[in-house]
Amino acid sequence: MSGLKSFLFVFVFLAILWLMLVGTTQSDEMIIGGVSSLLLALVFFRNKVHSEMKMNLKAVIFIPVYFIVFVLALVKSNLDVAYRVVHPRLPIKPGIVKVKTTLKSRVGRLTLANSITLTPGTLTVDVKDDILYIHWINVSGKDINDSTEQIVKGFEKYLEVIFG
Repeated sequence: MSGLKSFLFVFVFLAILWLMLVGTTQSDEMIIGGVSSLLLALVFFRNKVHSEMKMNLKAVIFIPVYFIVFVLALVKSNLDVAYRVVHPRLPIKPGIVKVKTTLKSRVGRLTLANSITLTPGTLTVDVKDDILYIHWINVSGKDINDSTEQIVKGFEKYLEVIFG
């Protein structure tokens, strides 16, 4: 897709997403959404993030799906951490685990690392190529493959489609 077509595609996608999130077509909301979408699209293209995204229909469909998957993981981890706070006798086993990602895109790995960090109970400490070091509130993985399965795989399968 050419640069201008990609820019317009991202702008329109963000504007539609804004309208879906606010749920109104009042003029002030549409102006704020349009300006915000334009600014985000400009930042997106200035930093060449678009070159690492797959601009196809499947990727566009997976963006809101990923958002839903992320929100569900966020709610689940919030409830888990809240339960641990309310029941302090609940055993925790904090530690740093090593996980491996199959994502090749720098932006994809960044999105994965941020998604892990934003879910309570996990914190991305370092990223070295395809290895992420994660501080985990309750280490239950027995090895790198088990930890990767528990922490990364739920996000990675969607990010693979979006970023490659």
